[in-house]
Amino acid sequence: MSEVQLRPARLDEADSLSELCARSKAVWGYDEAFMKAVTPHLRVREEAIRAGFATVAESDQGEVLGVCQIDPGSEHGTLDLLFISPTAIGLGVGKLLFEHAKDLLRARGETVMTILSDPYAEQAYLHMGAKRVAMRPSDVFEGRELPWLEVEL
Repeated sequence: MSEVQLRPARLDEADSLSELCARSKAVWGYDEAFMKAVTPHLRVREEAIRAGFATVAESDQGEVLGVCQIDPGSEHGTLDLLFISPTAIGLGVGKLLFEHAKDLLRARGETVMTILSDPYAEQAYLHMGAKRVAMRPSDVFEGRELPWLEVEL
């Protein structure tokens, strides 16, 4: 893989980054109805971009490899999104974005990063030092619970 650079997300790419999030989520084999329900929640938001809390991982050829977003409205440090292009999964891009998100939150004075994880992504977060502290109800599907994780900063 070529060298990966991190840069702030731009407003003009919010839609394409959100599409990357949906493509990445679909890798787990979710059906069409599930994806239709969750896609509106996989948005790279303008307020996060304006606040400097949305970051893009990009190859030195300009290919977008992943994106992470800190929730600018949360009282505590919340990793809102972290998605990797299906072509870049397993290449270390997720770890790079994860560490960057931790740095952003430390700079904000946070001591803990929280993550409401997809069940399939939980192992990756645990491998990077997160701990499951609870299961939380999904905002999208009644009766579905998601891992609630914390990372000490």
